[in-house]
Amino acid sequence: MRADPQREPLLLAAAVLAAAAPSLLAYNVSPSPTFLNQALALACWGGFALLLAAGRPALPQLGASRNAWPLQAALALLVLAAAVSGTLGALPSGLCLSALGLLAAAALLVHSGSAARSAADGDALFACFAWGWLVAGLLNLAVGLVQVFAPDVADGNWIAASNIPGRAVGNLRQPNHLSSLLLWAAICAVALLELRRLRRGWGQAAFVALVFGVVLSASRTGLVSVGILALWGLLDRRLTRPTRGLLLAAPVVYALSWLALAGWAELSHHVFGGAARLAETDVSGSRFGIWADTLALIKANPWTGVGFGEFNLAWTLTPFPGRPTAFFDHTHNLVLQFAVELGLPLAALLLALLLWGLLRMALQAWAVQGDASVTRRAATMFVLMIGLHSLLEYPLWYAYFLLPTAWAFGFGLGGAAAAAPAPASSASSTARHRWLAPAAALLVLGAAFSVWDYTRVTAIFAADDDAAPLARRIERGQHSVFFAHHADYAAATTDTEPRLRERAFRGATHYLLDTRLMMAWAEELAARGDVDRARHLAARLREFHNPLSKDWLDECRAAAASQAAPFQCAPPARRYGWRDFEGR
Repeated sequence: MRADPQREPLLLAAAVLAAAAPSLLAYNVSPSPTFLNQALALACWGGFALLLAAGRPALPQLGASRNAWPLQAALALLVLAAAVSGTLGALPSGLCLSALGLLAAAALLVHSGSAARSAADGDALFACFAWGWLVAGLLNLAVGLVQVFAPDVADGNWIAASNIPGRAVGNLRQPNHLSSLLLWAAICAVALLELRRLRRGWGQAAFVALVFGVVLSASRTGLVSVGILALWGLLDRRLTRPTRGLLLAAPVVYALSWLALAGWAELSHHVFGGAARLAETDVSGSRFGIWADTLALIKANPWTGVGFGEFNLAWTLTPFPGRPTAFFDHTHNLVLQFAVELGLPLAALLLALLLWGLLRMALQAWAVQGDASVTRRAATMFVLMIGLHSLLEYPLWYAYFLLPTAWAFGFGLGGAAAAAPAPASSASSTARHRWLAPAAALLVLGAAFSVWDYTRVTAIFAADDDAAPLARRIERGQHSVFFAHHADYAAATTDTEPRLRERAFRGATHYLLDTRLMMAWAEELAARGDVDRARHLAARLREFHNPLSKDWLDECRAAAASQAAPFQCAPPARRYGWRDFEGR
């Protein structure tokens, strides 16, 4: 069944905007390179949910929410963990509120997707969703083509310049994110082909082009995911024969595209980033190292974990002589992330709920026939693909991946189309449950507020000639609802007023400990007379072998013969745990 002819063009436009706009925005403002993309995702997906809810009967929405209970329960557990870390733990309020806001937005999108599936025109609504991602994928492919074949055209405002020569990174500036987006678009192309909403020739050409784009990104996750497309074609016998053939051909298309690009690079003396990936000695990209360290942290904190949002602090301040040299704020594996931050019991419950929801989603997809089976199976593959990515990266920590995943997951868990309610019950249900549209509108307003709130800290890092003094800008930033930790970082790493530094290390150190912040923190502790803890920080910083700390640590060589050597030259007198630095 098609959607209301008067609403379908508007829903289609909203889906295209929600899928494409956040990933195409190249403009960003320090200190966060992705905040504006995420704020745009919150606003656009909120608008999409608002349009879906407008004019809909409320009765099916309640049943749909019950159908998605495993996913909603998992999100509720994460909300509880974040709230505990922000109240009983040391997680700063801004980071806690940001997490709670994103989780609430995800719950809203789950409900919206479930309600859409329960509607009589649910398949048509998913088709709008799929068109949005196909358009987004093709537009991002165009960006990737420019970044690889015409890099001089990328001006940084409309098309981001690739920071990795010869690789497409999209306007999100991350090749793994680009590959996942292109693979989502490929899944949606398959769905539209099976729904007979896309001509066979055009759909096949789009699919091949999108796989070619994955090669341009040279993402290892993308390579594995192309194999998942082929596995889908092998196992799903409900697909039409041409579509199965297309999916089975995906690895062949990938291999031929790789060979073609390698040959082009050799003949034209251009750079193909994939060749550099093959030459890398660490196939895991430091993941094996961070996973080993994470397992050690889990062993040390098995029951309650280190606390929601506290992995970076715990990992950085725990002795790991063989640690990776990069500063990690995530384990790059969803299962390990839950286990290390939440503890094994809660992580096991959370993963059980997610896996149960995914299993129910798959079983429901194979239990129905016709277009409903197509849309449910496509939604299942949509979630599976980003789930695979989440075992190697952390895409769901970004709103532009989290929200569409939540909607697709909710859609896959939604019940069958509900019959029209009786007039008497309709009025009662409408009075009780007509909250989806206001909640979606609140999400849009919340996104707008977050942008305004972000301007409180952007002034610190990109001041105009007539800007207020740095201390005043930092003080204003420290009053930000969501982003005060950025202002705390500025206060901690610059020579500003002591009153602004009093709270700086309590806030900034829970976001991301880097070289500048660790050196400043160590010097602050030493200045307060807490020299032994300062030496612990210096010892941890030495494990990273970061060039920015070389001169600071090399002061020990110059002072080797002196009795007044700097504090960082001596090891700490006792062994400290990372909890000894919470709130300091």
